[in-house]
Amino acid sequence: MNQSSLHIGLVINPLAGLGGALAMKGSDGDEARAVAACGDHTRPQDRARRALAVLDAAGAEVRISCWGGQMGESAARAAGFAVTVCGVPGSGLSRADDTRAAVGALRDAGVDLLVFVGGDGTARDVYDVLGDSFPALGVPSGVKMQSGVFAVSPEAAGELLVRLARGGLVDVHHREVRDIDEQALREGRVNSRFYGDLLVPAEGHYLQHTKIGGREDPELAAADIAEWLAESVEPGTTYFIGPGTTAAAISAAMGVANTLLGMDVVRDGQRLVADANESALLEAIAQAPGPVQVIITPTGGQGSLLGRGNQQLSVAVLRALGRDSLNIVASKSKVTALEGRPLLVDTDDTSLNRALCGYYQITTGYDDRILYRVSDGLGE
Repeated sequence: MNQSSLHIGLVINPLAGLGGALAMKGSDGDEARAVAACGDHTRPQDRARRALAVLDAAGAEVRISCWGGQMGESAARAAGFAVTVCGVPGSGLSRADDTRAAVGALRDAGVDLLVFVGGDGTARDVYDVLGDSFPALGVPSGVKMQSGVFAVSPEAAGELLVRLARGGLVDVHHREVRDIDEQALREGRVNSRFYGDLLVPAEGHYLQHTKIGGREDPELAAADIAEWLAESVEPGTTYFIGPGTTAAAISAAMGVANTLLGMDVVRDGQRLVADANESALLEAIAQAPGPVQVIITPTGGQGSLLGRGNQQLSVAVLRALGRDSLNIVASKSKVTALEGRPLLVDTDDTSLNRALCGYYQITTGYDDRILYRVSDGLGE
């Protein structure tokens, strides 16, 4: 299996939707658990298999890690997928703590995307662990479906995963996690509460404000990216800003000078090092008072991300920083021109190349991101 293929983490709430047919207004609480103990509730498993069947029929190359038994493993194996089981639920009926433990373990196992099957209560459990920075997608199976984090159907979730696995443009947006107080609903009162935002993949599209005559304008796209990155700058964070016109626009938005074909070190509105080499970058890492982030853009046409024109980001530098330091920026037209081919890494260390493979969030506009694959080019 190609290690840069889409790595899905699957979590199923086996009790999701249990209260629907019984007009219980939801599946939370001891009443639902008592009903579950007396019957065979298959809805979440069935809906998970429907989503996975779309992936299987499309022949999409994915890896699946999951929680054991009815919390993921059973449905994935029934759909014909080999899986990596990262843990098992406790004895008896699953609880919210089981969901939260599964989500945390799968995130730590390095999945690219968390797919969960459930309703609003499950979405709350997922949000409790992931917050608003890690991508997750809900497969609808609950009674209460107030949150905006679910696909419209299991099949729609499957189609979105196929699109993502094949290198299509897939945006990620923050969507609300909401839940209704079940007891209040049983008493005739609708009390919907906002809990937070999950980062959710959605079908890719061009934003209106970066389009001219139906085509993306590269200069406007770069300006949008630059404005968003400049507004997102964190005090005390050191930024390595790479070569290219988009990176130059980001430097300009930050109010600092730029080396168009080099790597600059910037912190708190000042360019500390211009056209830095490997030694200067390693020194900057050692002396940084806080986090260090790298802002880079792939080369047009080739899609090369590392190893072409930014060799200052050497093996030593990249190992010192880690993959979470990489902030990739690119217009959607640049990514679209790759026709689904992944972005490429080609450092002088094959094990590092493998470690850098996977799916990344790419900033493509103002508060606009996509998920896209990075590969070492082997097995493509």
